[in-house]
Amino acid sequence: MRAIVTGGAGFIGSHVVDVLVERGDEVVVLDDLSQGKPENVNPGAELVVADIRDQQAVEAVFGEARPEACLHLAAQADVRVSIARPDFDGEVNVLGTIRLLEAAREHGTRIVFASTGGAMYGECAEPASEAVPPEPLSQYGTSKLAGEEYLATYNRLYGSAHTALRYANVFGPRQDPHGEAGVVAIFLGLLARGEAPHIFGDGTQQRDYVYVGDVAAVTVAALERQAGVFNVGTGVATSVLELFEVCRRVSGVDVDPVFDPPRLGELQRSVLDAGLAERELGFVAETSFDDGIAAAWEFTKGSEGEGGRGAN
Repeated sequence: MRAIVTGGAGFIGSHVVDVLVERGDEVVVLDDLSQGKPENVNPGAELVVADIRDQQAVEAVFGEARPEACLHLAAQADVRVSIARPDFDGEVNVLGTIRLLEAAREHGTRIVFASTGGAMYGECAEPASEAVPPEPLSQYGTSKLAGEEYLATYNRLYGSAHTALRYANVFGPRQDPHGEAGVVAIFLGLLARGEAPHIFGDGTQQRDYVYVGDVAAVTVAALERQAGVFNVGTGVATSVLELFEVCRRVSGVDVDPVFDPPRLGELQRSVLDAGLAERELGFVAETSFDDGIAAAWEFTKGSEGEGGRGAN
């Protein structure tokens, strides 16, 4: 298969590229390197540095690659940035997606779109299924929902078969521990430097943590299955305190966390029901939480301050 992976130099995208290359697919990575790193890109893939908002650049890449598939992981994914700069968030996540949809329509390309589950449903007393009405609490969540609706509109108008995957909290090797990143990468990065992680509030907030390797596998598998919107998570609620204890045990760094005041608007509980993805896409979260944390720790130890592909 000929495939384009947007954001393929980033955390999740680079793992998706690995799966495709391992299958023997021809892969072009389209990434502006604002967050991604060239060293993350599998040497079996071609890297094109360009912005998905640039219509001419997108058309040129599609024209050259003639892709059968586009796995769209490029995004403005910082919730804080989306609140401070909603126009920028919309340009990347909405306009950029439209650029890709138009190019895909021209070339008959199927898109798998990386959406969000954590920012989509609001508070989740029970694991949220796709039937739960979306209630985004940030512009980031809203822009991802808009992207999903554009995919659905193109499917209705043009008979395409684009798919959206709503990821839970993805973690694993290559996640950046600096700046706005997943809490796993932040905790492990601090522990690698012998510093104490900060916990906002009392640490009872719960999230659904899913390993990046399992996410990459189902993202590629979605190309072979029916179109739709699917949650990708474990259905297991893990508190921040529980997460910290696993990180501390795996790292062997014996420090206590620092407790800070709770952050305004933070969800107390966000967990996904991935039953539909299991039935329709064959998705199974095979990697245990402890094994995933161990893999992330090995990567963090080897890459702190250096970057790179690291351990897998």
